[in-house]
Amino acid sequence: MTVQPVPADAVPPVFDSPDDVARAFADQGYITDRRLATTTFVMTRLAKPLLLEGPAGVGKTELAKTLAAATGRRLLRLQCYEGQDETKALYEWDYGKQLLYTQILRDKAAELLEDTDTLEDAVDRIAGADSAFFNERFLAPRPLLEAIRSEEPVVLLIDEVDRADEALEAVLLEMLAEYQVSVPELGTFVAKQPPYVVLTSNNTRDLSAALKRRCLHLFLEYPDAERELEILRSKETGLDDAAAQRLVGIVRGLRGLDLRKAPSISETIDWARTLAVLGVSELDAGVLADTVSVVAKYERDVERSREALPRLVDPNATVPDSRQHGHEHGHPHSHGSHTHGGHTHDHDHEDDDGRRVRAAKDRPGRHDKNYYGQTAPSEPDAPAAAAPKQVRAGQGARSFAGNRGGARRRPV
Repeated sequence: MTVQPVPADAVPPVFDSPDDVARAFADQGYITDRRLATTTFVMTRLAKPLLLEGPAGVGKTELAKTLAAATGRRLLRLQCYEGQDETKALYEWDYGKQLLYTQILRDKAAELLEDTDTLEDAVDRIAGADSAFFNERFLAPRPLLEAIRSEEPVVLLIDEVDRADEALEAVLLEMLAEYQVSVPELGTFVAKQPPYVVLTSNNTRDLSAALKRRCLHLFLEYPDAERELEILRSKETGLDDAAAQRLVGIVRGLRGLDLRKAPSISETIDWARTLAVLGVSELDAGVLADTVSVVAKYERDVERSREALPRLVDPNATVPDSRQHGHEHGHPHSHGSHTHGGHTHDHDHEDDDGRRVRAAKDRPGRHDKNYYGQTAPSEPDAPAAAAPKQVRAGQGARSFAGNRGGARRRPV
């Protein structure tokens, strides 16, 4: 079975220009830039799939949803995952229904075979009737085939295609290139009206060149501050404009940190709504630290964000170094041991970072020539031009490790 498609140019255009795309998307609450609007317009006119790549949470999936809403098309979604096979993407046979029909038609099957004399004749007779059980009545279409067979134009979203195995990419190639799906038992189905196909990828792996060649391509990055503020305003979060503007700047500062997952646009919107629910009108480091887990989803990211928030809220703020000892005795300390009023106190609670810093500083050349024993106390008249004594790597670190209980001993 082969269904002849309707030519792409026979489908009346939905958008007249990229500006028309931007206006239609804005009516749906999706703010585009010129590049995104232009690419979307070209995709609808050329009837080519669009591959969107970029970090999570920048609006890739939402673009497909908005495209469906703006054009009045039904949205079909294929969510990709590791280990997915073609039966979950294309089609499969409804074996349960086939078995049920076989049991119901058992008597009819007996009549069909009653005049056969040999097993070979019976098999041939059954083979001649197998098309009754392999037709569209028993075909269970999945999103790809459903998009092709649909009588009405649709938007097909193939979400997170980078999570699927490469074998599924090969299955997609025929559909993306020709808008058709081949079913061995039935033939080839060709789309009556080419669907708008949007593929998304979070770049967890590289996609094949064959797949990319069949698609228009656009890399979506985090928007600039002006556009992100406009997105925030369009979502009517309840946060006043001044606070929203400051929040956008703070989120952009958090994205500049070494975080495992940078805050997405959708998480910025959630944070704004959270602050609005709490009745916050003036952003301060305290309330932001209490709610930062809305945008930071890993414990390390939460801690790093909390440390940076005072500086992001007020660039002139002085942020204490949490790695310091925290002693405020008002008198000098000597590393390794502290002398308070003639008494020596050991610091066994020194952290590993402090030890590493001191070990790194204990290197040749840091002190004068007498410190490393170049001129021994018993040889006051040793020539100044004597060759410097070589110090082995790690010698200073051993001197610290061996003298934590008292004053440091000079190596000999």
